[in-house]
This record gives sequence, C-alpha cells and structure tokens, in this order.
Amino acid sequence: MSAVAATAGRTPVWSHPELGLHVLVDPAGAVRLGAPGQDWTSLVPLVEVTATGHGRLWSGERFVETAIGDRMVYRDHDTVLCDDRAVTTIRLTDPVCGLSAEATLQTRAGAGFLRARVRLVNEGDAPVRLESVSTLTLGGIADAGGGLDGLTLHWADNDWLAECRWRAAALREHVVPLSRRAHGHEGRGCFERSSQGSWSTGRHLPVGALTDRRGSAWLWQIESSAGWRFETGEREGAAYVALFGPDDAHHQWRHLLAPGEEFSTVPAVLVRTASGGLDAAFGELTDCRRAMRRDHPDHRTLPVIYNDYMNTLMGDPTTEKLLPLVEAAATAGAEVFVVDAGWYDDDAQGWWDAVGAWEAAPGRFPGGIREVLEAIARHGMTPGLWLEPEVVGVRSPLARTLPSEAFFRRGGLRVAEHGRHHLDLRHPAARAHLDGVVDRLVGDWGVGYLKLDYNVNIGPGTENGPESAGAGLLGHHRAHLDWMSGLFDRHPGLTLENCGSGGLRMDYAQLSVAQIQSTSDQQDLLRYPPIAAAACTAATPEQAAVWAYPQPHHTPDEIDFTLTGALLSRVHLSGFLDRMSHGQLEAVRSAIRVYKDIRSQIPRARPFWPLGLPGWGDAWIAHGLRGERSTFVTLWRRETATGHADAAGADAARRTFPVPHLRGTRLTPVVLHPAASDAAVRWDGEAGELTVVLPRGDTAVLLRLDAAAPTGGSRDRPSPR
Repeated sequence: MSAVAATAGRTPVWSHPELGLHVLVDPAGAVRLGAPGQDWTSLVPLVEVTATGHGRLWSGERFVETAIGDRMVYRDHDTVLCDDRAVTTIRLTDPVCGLSAEATLQTRAGAGFLRARVRLVNEGDAPVRLESVSTLTLGGIADAGGGLDGLTLHWADNDWLAECRWRAAALREHVVPLSRRAHGHEGRGCFERSSQGSWSTGRHLPVGALTDRRGSAWLWQIESSAGWRFETGEREGAAYVALFGPDDAHHQWRHLLAPGEEFSTVPAVLVRTASGGLDAAFGELTDCRRAMRRDHPDHRTLPVIYNDYMNTLMGDPTTEKLLPLVEAAATAGAEVFVVDAGWYDDDAQGWWDAVGAWEAAPGRFPGGIREVLEAIARHGMTPGLWLEPEVVGVRSPLARTLPSEAFFRRGGLRVAEHGRHHLDLRHPAARAHLDGVVDRLVGDWGVGYLKLDYNVNIGPGTENGPESAGAGLLGHHRAHLDWMSGLFDRHPGLTLENCGSGGLRMDYAQLSVAQIQSTSDQQDLLRYPPIAAAACTAATPEQAAVWAYPQPHHTPDEIDFTLTGALLSRVHLSGFLDRMSHGQLEAVRSAIRVYKDIRSQIPRARPFWPLGLPGWGDAWIAHGLRGERSTFVTLWRRETATGHADAAGADAARRTFPVPHLRGTRLTPVVLHPAASDAAVRWDGEAGELTVVLPRGDTAVLLRLDAAAPTGGSRDRPSPR
C-alpha cells in the first residue's frame, strides 16, 4: 500500500516536524499517533484502557488493542502556547461506558521530545473500574526496509551495586515473525519491562529505546515511583511502543472511577532523532529533563559534596571522628559536608528498626550535634544530614503513637518490611510529623542539605479502605512529591538528594523535584566505572552523584582512578582525608580544582559514549560531555575487575575511538586529570578519531578537546607510538 493510500481519508490534527510525528483522525473518529506515511493499520489507538468488563479485543500479554481504546472517538482538540512550549490537548470519548480522555502532548519548537499524560473522566452513569491506562502509545516504527528486521532494542537492567547496565538485542530476537498472513492475527506477546513494588528502578530503568541501521532512535522515559511498565511488539509489519504507569497485572493497581470522577496518568517522554543513534537521543532527553524539573540554584552551582559514609564512617559518626574529617574536607575543597546515617543512634540494639524520631544521639555527640554542624559552617561548608523520612522502625515509639491509618496497611494489617513500617504521606499526622522533623533540622539546626534515603521495598502498596494496594502506592507517591515541593516552599535554600539504597529509586518523578540523585552504593572503585559512565542515561550529569573515595592506603593510581570517575558528574567525595599524607591530599585538591574549573559547562552539556554504552565487564569504558565550548572525555582502563590483567603490550594499552561531532576540526587534546598522567593522546581530525594510550591497567584519564578551526590534519599531545 502506498503512503498516500495508507493515510487517505485521515485528517491530521497535530504534528511535530522535528519528531516526525502526527496525530490522525479517520472518518469514523478513531485517533492514532504515528510517523507520516505509515500504514494506518500499523498504528495503535492514542489512548488504551482496560477496565473490568472491558478487556482486550485480542487476548494475550499486550495492553494494547483494548475494547475501550478501539471505541474511543475524537471529540475536539486545542493548543495553548506558553513561552516556548506548545501544549496540545486531544479529547476523546467512549460512547459505550461514557469514559472521556484528554491526551496532553507537550512539545517545544525545535526540540526532539514529546511529554505526554492522559486524564480520564467518567461522564457516564455507572462506575468504571480501571485496570490499566496508557500514557503514550506510538505505532508504525519501522527500519529503512519497512519492517522490524533492522531495529535494535535497548533497555537497562538495574540492581543494588550494579545500576544502569544497558543491554541491546535485535528486536527480532524478542519479537519473532509469526506469519500473520497465515493466522490472521499478530502474536499475543510482546517485549516488556516493568517495576516491582516501591523501588521504581530495583529491576530496570524506566527508559528504553529502538534504533535502526540509519542511526534513527526512538527513546522513551516513564516518570513514576509507584509502578510503571513499557511494552513493544509487532503490529501489521511495524513496531509499536506503549507506555504505562501502574496496572493491575503487574502492580495490583485498580482504580474505581465513579461518575464525575477523574484520574490522571503518570507522565512519560518520547524522544525521536533522525540520526546520531542513542547519543543524539539521550542528548534530547537530557534537554527535556532539564526543562521539566523544578528550578534550583544547585543545578547551576554544582557545589562539591563530602559525605562521611562510603568506605569511611559507614554509619558510625561521632564528634571525635567527624571534626578531623570536617577540617580535611574543607582543605580538599568541599563545599557541602553531609553527616550520613547513624547520627541519631544511641540504641543498644542498633538503629535500623528504631528510627523515626530523628533526634541526635547524645552518646555520639557529647556537646550536641550542633557542635559538628557549626564546625562545618565555620569551615565555609553547608551542613548536611542523612534522613530516611518514609519509614518508622518497628521498635520506634512513633510506631505506637502515630495513628494506624498513617502507615501502609494491607488486609487491615500494618505492613512491616526489614524491621520498618512505612508512612502514608496522604495522612495529615504522617505529614505533620515529617514537616516538624525537617523544620527542626533546617530551621533550628541550620542544615542546608538533606540526603533522603529509601532502603526498603515495601511491596505493592497500601490499602486504604476499598482502594487497591497499587492505587495506595500511587497516592502516597504523589503525596510524597507534594511534600518535597512543600519543603522548598518553606526552605528555598534547601538541597535534596534522592537516594534509594543507591540507585533503586532513580526516576524522573523524584528527579523533577530533588536536585541530586545517588547513583550507587558500589564500594569497589574498579566496579564503579560502568555505573558512573552510564549514569547520564538515568539522570542529567549535574544531578548524577558519583562517589570518589580516595584512601590513605591507596596507591597514587587508585587515588587518581576514583577521583577521575566523578569529574563529569556530581562529585561525592568521601574517604579518610584526615589520615592522608600531604601529597595524597594534594592529589585530591588537584582533582577538585579541575572540577571547579569545568563545572560551569556541565549543566548545559550533553552526554555521549565514544565506545558505546558500557558493559559491566568492559576493560575500556568512555564517557563524554559535549559542552558549548569544550568536549570532555573520561576514559577508564580496567584490568583487575574485568579479568584482563594478563593483557600486555602496546595494543592492550591503546584505544582508538571516534568523536564524530569534532570530525574535521583542529584539536589540542589536554589531559586535565591526573595532573601527572603519563597518558599519550593523538587526534586525527580527518577521521574524527582520538587515540589514547594508558600504559598501566586500572587507570583513568579526563581529557578536554577544544575545537579550534576546520582542518584535515592531526594534532598530538604527545603522540602514541
């Protein structure tokens, strides 16, 4: 069928040239989103809904081809312009059950991203029991040859200590050809990824992509801490993508929508780039993340943070241990000092299952914790504290004094997980308790930075009366975001770090409000590089906190290695700096000076990966930032952690990789860190390739590439042999 025939009789009601997308309405009122020229039958309804009594037209694992989605017809649409943004609302209605939908598509002129959400209203006479609602659906994705054979699927596995592990496979490995012509139907399955429980990224990132052989990319992101799922599969010879928040099958989410009531989905983002592959797509997504989050000075100033936890005090702070670290951190160049877990612990049985009141432990701070906080301030640093606000230990007095309704419950019983109960921030007593805690820490104690941790997966959620557990989790999640926003309304100078046992709640629902994201609890400096390099797929570089934990017992290479890996993100310094020699501390100071010299470029830079997204066992890993004035590249050579320790010779120490956006330019490669690096660097401008030699394994280097003028030649510093 020709492109003209494929779209004949369908009226476009919305289009976006940069995305190469439009919304079409057919004569019967059906509405679809897709690329121009695609066969109408390969597209999927703009809004897909399953509800009790209204399932799917073709039963299986897919959440598309729903009865309500198929019945939804166009009502009207409008576009509102606000600054540089255009917000289009397309309204649909189901004449059978009276459900209406408003699909909101938000774009920006010249941008390659689309942010969407759906609002449902029950305009009928009877309740509708929702079981899944799509935020965004898209069909008609095909390779240059017009099918799925040239499409590559990308997704990221996530786990504690092993975050942001990107995988790639031919889409046909997961969505196999089934001979639709012989059977008259597509398959019943699809490729899907979803969250489980309250750790939104405990298994996977809520991000995925399809790319083709021409370098085109479709990249998506779901913004939810309370359940999400995406699926992709085949429909009429092309691929489709459908993005969802929580649903009944995966998250025990059901929502009873009475007549006159409404429900809004979690937001999602779609990126489309015509060339440049994943690098270009993540560049667009980085721009979108910056545009959608709550503005805060931290996004521009990027102060250096010292945190006493990682490989250092490990939850055992005292005045005696902290004061020397405070002085050493200030000497090293830190601008924020965070007292991490344990500052409230005076319990003989341990603090884990007794937390909740968040009062300083007298036994740890004989002169009071303010002695430490004031010392931090005297050294010119912002005082910070660790807090796990959503939990109350089962042995805490608050577990008995707060009302039962202030906690997560299922089946009428209070939920307990790993010695903790979970607060429901929809309850006024729970919110009043946490407001009082933060107002005391910030308003009375002078704390300017809070690290908000989250160390339990509480399961599907909470049942408040007849609501489902998943609906309760979504309700708490939205109340939690509102609570965080309220903190900034009262304390505009406060900075919040989002942490979930490292990176287990690393989603842009949280990061649209919090300024900084913990990327991992990984304590092995040789295991951190693949996490640090891929962190910008989950967070903007200025929000991605990467640990740098040099120690007095480290070799010079180890000190440089751990410091170098953090310099293109947010430096989270740790380690026993107070026990270091003068030379060791000067190595730390040198790295921090480099960071302060370049950090003004980070908030506007786009990430890229010259060697591709890293594999967990890769010996060579590269991560770059493409700034307005300079391009920066961090390169790691690992041997001990990857089983490449026996590699020897010049070839093992050399790596050549492309930097396509600088092809044809004259460059002077500069080694920024380590200052005494013996790395050799050569730039081939004609080929657009950089060759780097790192003579020893388990070393790293940060490079700056400043473009000068078009050229066909090369520049060396010094030339690798």
